[in-house]
Amino acid sequence: MSLIEIKDLKKSYIHEETETPALRGVTFNINKGEFVAIMGPSGSGKSTLLHILGFLDLASGGEYRFDSKTIGDYTSREMARVRNEKIGFVFQAFNLLPRVSVLENVKLPLLYANIKERLWEEKARFAIESVGLSHRAGHEAYRLSGGEKQRAAIARALVNDPQVIFADEPTGNLDSKSGETVMEILDKLNKEGHTIVLVTHENDIAAYSRRILRIRDGKLESDVRDPASAR
Repeated sequence: MSLIEIKDLKKSYIHEETETPALRGVTFNINKGEFVAIMGPSGSGKSTLLHILGFLDLASGGEYRFDSKTIGDYTSREMARVRNEKIGFVFQAFNLLPRVSVLENVKLPLLYANIKERLWEEKARFAIESVGLSHRAGHEAYRLSGGEKQRAAIARALVNDPQVIFADEPTGNLDSKSGETVMEILDKLNKEGHTIVLVTHENDIAAYSRRILRIRDGKLESDVRDPASAR
């Protein structure tokens, strides 16, 4: 069943009356439970695409349906709710509050969710445990290594049990060993039923996926399903 459906998706940026197209009519579907990598050279539009899929930006044209509902039919309040409860986002730069503990960072999405406060700590600790970071739960984020910061960011993305996790170059700031640990966590989450969509320019990272979308000059260049890459 399709979770994400996009048709002829376009995005342009306008600066001083100059229009710069980032996406030039992209079409594809992503089913629930898939693990998809989006690849392409710098400036190809892959991060722009991921931000639109993750409700962090709006398309200039075309159609985007999430969970069978057209984005244009969502009110701003509904979009905020979906972004908080159904979508988890992992950024290359981690985006953690540096002077706040891992536990409190992971709790943040729960502040805006329809979940009783008495359950927040239990849910946050479960998410932290799922990424193997329980021993760091009380540490301030700035004290963590890069790999630990990204694991904390994944726990934060996971805490509301989202339908899909979007990851924008999640290993871009990590050494190879830390990057492998992060990808093993995402792989495990996918096997547990989470849909994973990530942007990467690294072939060894994309190899964790079961499907690779290649973007070039704002267009979909190829869509390859490769069961042999599944781990």
